[in-house]
This record gives sequence, C-alpha cells and structure tokens, in this order.
Amino acid sequence: MPAQWTARPATPADVEPIAELRAVVLRADLERLGRFDEHRVRQRLRDSYTPRHTTVILAAGTFAGCVALRPAGPERWLEHFYLDPALQGRGIGTAVLRTVLRDADGLPVRLNVLQGSAALRLYERHEFVVQTQDPVDVFMLRPPASAAALSGRAGAGAASTTAGPDRRTAAASAPPPAT
Repeated sequence: MPAQWTARPATPADVEPIAELRAVVLRADLERLGRFDEHRVRQRLRDSYTPRHTTVILAAGTFAGCVALRPAGPERWLEHFYLDPALQGRGIGTAVLRTVLRDADGLPVRLNVLQGSAALRLYERHEFVVQTQDPVDVFMLRPPASAAALSGRAGAGAASTTAGPDRRTAAASAPPPAT
C-alpha cells in the first residue's frame, strides 16, 4: 500500500522550497548529462513557476514535493513533478500521477523528462509514449484514449488518503523550454 499523502494549492511562497527540491532531485541526472549548474537548476524553476497550476505534495503534513499541470490549448503539460528522494519508491509518485491524470479530464498530457531518468519508467507505466528525444530530453505524450483506461484502474493501489490538484483553467500557453 502506498504511503499516505495529501495536497494543497501552491502559493508564491513555495517557490524557494520547490527550487531547492528540484536541485536535489535533478542533480544526479543533470551531472550524468554534463548539464548541472548550481544556480541555473534553481533559476529555471523560479523563471517558470506558476502557483496557479502547481500543487504541493505533503506527507505526514510536511512538504514532500510538487507537481504542475499546465493548460496548453487542447492538452495539458505535466511539469515540475518532484518528490523528496527519501519518499521515492513508496508509491506516492504513482498515486499523485494517477490523481493528476484523472484531473486532466481525458485530455492529452505531455511532458519532458531527462534522458536516463528513473522517472521514465513511471511515465511509461502510465501509458506515456516517446514522441521525440534529443541528447538531454525525452518528450512524451499520454494520448487521450489512455484516460478511459485509467478510470477503470483508478482505485487499484491508490493511496488511502489522497487529495489531488483542484481543477484549474487558464488561457493556453506555449510548451515548456527544454530542461
């Protein structure tokens, strides 16, 4: 059974804890790719942070991570999905991702993940498929047909106490820059 988690809407004050978590979570992959920069890894988050589309993940009432689901025309972009390394492997990421995908209302969901990242397996298990890749990033899509399949499995393995992102709408915006 996955560890229990809850969620709350992000606020502007969350930007620095999220930027720090991003640096910790991405460090090994960025170093392996020769792309780690102490300042840049945090600044890229600060530059693209939008509390309106971001949800803070809590475990035992404490900051544990975040995830963003950003509207982009007829689809959504899954961004800034970071979970404290001490909590990884306990089913929280899977439970959060299931909730986020349900909240995408059956729309296609896109994301990019670093080459060689362990997160790639999580996304593949949730029916994301590789669309394109370069030496640093893998761009993936979860087609809208996958949403119906998810609703049939929604309860399987879900955390007993979950709260997902609220349904938020906004004007369409451009895809994210490469990580």
